[in-house]
Amino acid sequence: LTVYVDSMVQGENGRITTRHGKISFVDLAGSERLKSSKSEGSTKRETQSINKSIFTLGKVISSLCDRKNQTKVPFRDSKLTQLLMDSIGGTSLTIMMACVSPSSRHLSETTRTLEYA
Repeated sequence: LTVYVDSMVQGENGRITTRHGKISFVDLAGSERLKSSKSEGSTKRETQSINKSIFTLGKVISSLCDRKNQTKVPFRDSKLTQLLMDSIGGTSLTIMMACVSPSSRHLSETTRTLEYA
């Protein structure tokens, strides 16, 4: 879901300034280990696609954070990073929220989610 926000503000000099914003909500649920999920068919392909997108998002974030290494940022390697390209590069503000379980049964998954976020 993407929400576009435009606002018009009148300055002290009487000039009207327009500001544009964009909020993207992306649900990354579904990233899981294929072995433990026992996914098959289209569910397996969807899980693989989600995992690839999340992996690529991690590569993009790492590339943007590593200012010394002037390598190409792999935005075009997945649909997710193409969608978020203008939201995670440049002067934008990006927030990542992680939903985790307090159950000890899901400790490994919770830890990996928090490390990623």
